[in-house]
Amino acid sequence: MIKAFLFFIAFTASVFANATIVVGIAGGTGSGKTTLAEKVHHAFPESVLISQDSYYKDLSNISFEERGKGNFDHPDSIEFSLLRQHLIDLKKGRAIERPTYNFHIHAREKKTERIEPAQIIIVEGILLFAASEVRDLFDIKIFVDTDDDVRVIRRIERDMKERSRDFNSVKEQYLTTVKPMHDSFVEPSKKYADVIVPEGGYNQAAISLILAKLREVCPTTTPVSLH
Repeated sequence: MIKAFLFFIAFTASVFANATIVVGIAGGTGSGKTTLAEKVHHAFPESVLISQDSYYKDLSNISFEERGKGNFDHPDSIEFSLLRQHLIDLKKGRAIERPTYNFHIHAREKKTERIEPAQIIIVEGILLFAASEVRDLFDIKIFVDTDDDVRVIRRIERDMKERSRDFNSVKEQYLTTVKPMHDSFVEPSKKYADVIVPEGGYNQAAISLILAKLREVCPTTTPVSLH
């Protein structure tokens, strides 16, 4: 799959030379997709990094208790129509006001973040390739594939440290929504990927290949070394 991806990039390099490239990075929860996206972003400081999670629908109109019961792993929980419009705007050279989502209260904050256009736009999220609204906007689609046991451990650690959840709530959410939605939407979306990367941000060989090809495709950017 890596080989096919490299051929794809080389073949289309002349087309992308002066165009905006949108890179989609998907994969299951805890797969390492965010780490991979951040490493690509850090290698190209002039790039833009957008998280699918910023586009969770605002639930401030219902009680906090009801918000916590939502299925946040189903495509319907994301406002993909807004993400699509924002990606189109960025590709056309227009700045956007990206939503700010607060995981502690399960709602959007009033403030937004202004994102300026760039030649490389990186988008990461578990459901990107499962959503037809945005899937066709990605010039390069990367799926991060990691063992289920590793992913669930990372999920538990993240949610307890960063999202104000206790172990029992993380476990219940994983069994009732996270795993079923992964099996129904995330895993099947792997078929749309141009390249599948095992272990995501921890696969240095794959990262090096991806960065090398992006440098060829985007010669006007100013990459930095990750070492």
